[in-house]
Amino acid sequence: MSNIRHALTVKRSDDFAQWYQEVISAADMAEESGVRGCMVIKPWGYGIWERIQRLLDQRIKDTGHDNCYFPIFIPLSNFEREAEHVDGFAKEMAVVTHHRLIADGSGKLIPDPEAKLEEPLVVRPTSETIIGDAMARWIQSWRDLPLLTNQWANVVRWEMRTRMFLRTSEFLWQEGHTAHADEAEAKEHTLRMLEVYRACAEEDLALPVIAGEKPENERFPGAVETWSIEAMMQDGKALQAGTSHYLGTNFSEAAGIRYQDKEGGQQLCHTTSWGVSTRMIGGVIMTHGDDDGLRVPPTIAPWQVVILPMLRDKPEDEALLAYCEELRAALAQKTAFGERLRVLLDKKPGKAAAKRWDWVRKGAPVIIEVGGRDMEGGVVSMLRRDALWAESGKPDFHSPEKMAAAEQIPSLLEEIQASLFNEAQERRDRNIERGITTMEQLSEFYAEDKAQPGWAEVQWSKPTGDALEAVVEQLKALKLTIRNVPMNGEPVDGTCIFTGQPAIERIYVAKAY
Repeated sequence: MSNIRHALTVKRSDDFAQWYQEVISAADMAEESGVRGCMVIKPWGYGIWERIQRLLDQRIKDTGHDNCYFPIFIPLSNFEREAEHVDGFAKEMAVVTHHRLIADGSGKLIPDPEAKLEEPLVVRPTSETIIGDAMARWIQSWRDLPLLTNQWANVVRWEMRTRMFLRTSEFLWQEGHTAHADEAEAKEHTLRMLEVYRACAEEDLALPVIAGEKPENERFPGAVETWSIEAMMQDGKALQAGTSHYLGTNFSEAAGIRYQDKEGGQQLCHTTSWGVSTRMIGGVIMTHGDDDGLRVPPTIAPWQVVILPMLRDKPEDEALLAYCEELRAALAQKTAFGERLRVLLDKKPGKAAAKRWDWVRKGAPVIIEVGGRDMEGGVVSMLRRDALWAESGKPDFHSPEKMAAAEQIPSLLEEIQASLFNEAQERRDRNIERGITTMEQLSEFYAEDKAQPGWAEVQWSKPTGDALEAVVEQLKALKLTIRNVPMNGEPVDGTCIFTGQPAIERIYVAKAY
């Protein structure tokens, strides 16, 4: 079997940003669409999203939510009701002003002046306002609460600088929206959905995250509290992987979401919203990828096992295919993570080594090659993508008996899932600096010549208003942001590195995507 290495042309250590783009291309995940800031998600990339969607959707339904769908077009007046909300999204809104085009006489199409809309329509950047209208219609009394909804949709936010999966003008996501009778119940639900995101990230995507509250300046526009899960990428930067917001009664007051309580009085509902997007796929790439391409955690891999017969366009190919099909059928009856295994017998023409490296770059968890000699010996040649290389520098093939492989692979997939998570968690933990007590130390830690500085955990006095803005400007000078205040963080025992006042809590500071 050929041991020629078909690695990427760029290493993570040389140019992480370029490496990221090359992984997306080499793994055949997505491509530019020709429309600025929008991408075509190809079958392997979309297959990963479908897996994330399926697993997260079940977690959401298990907490009592029903899926629904709302229009992509939202009247501008809906946004104008909630001033802070519209101000937060104003620079990113795509707006529809006409409903028809006409020819201009020179072969071009222009908006018909006679078809101008009475009110502009915003292409959905998020759905709080239009779902708020529906809630106001659906909720009449305390018996209608809590109202728990979710939708899977696309949204548009007109980004200036785009990067596939991480920041695109159009992206896919789910957004949950709920209404509750009181503050306590709404806050409890906000944290319940944050925990759903944490569990999905860590258990399904093998993506270790830190859950915590965002500072005042990082809140969702119109929210009272914003909570996030933050993941560390291999270059030490942070990625906000999901958010959950307690909205208080701000949106209820704007949309008139009221209910009659048990005493007959009228009360405003307390609402929440929360969402994760295809950005999660970017997080998977930057957390698990290596210099040979992508490594996909088995739970979200469209194909967990790929079988590659070494076809030679000869009569004996028929027997080899039958041998491989017997293995595929046996594996397809096995389960891992509570589901049947997803197994592909790749019969496409092509040299086996080239096909193997295609699947290595895609990150299929287990790759099995079968040649004539394997068949004669009753064995298969098996690679695990998370441990690709032997100490000799050659691919680390194992050659179990065919049906023994079928028995071993389910537990092997669970081992790969755990291995990817543990590797990422250990890398994150050793790249968090916890000993910084002054701004000078923070500045030195993030010095320009430090390629992968990781995160800093520092103590602060939770300043607000102008004092917080001063902290934000200090951090901006170092190209840093506050990520979140970790839940169940260590007690404080010192002073705020920004203000010199007694510390109230600990925060994570990092460069971020």
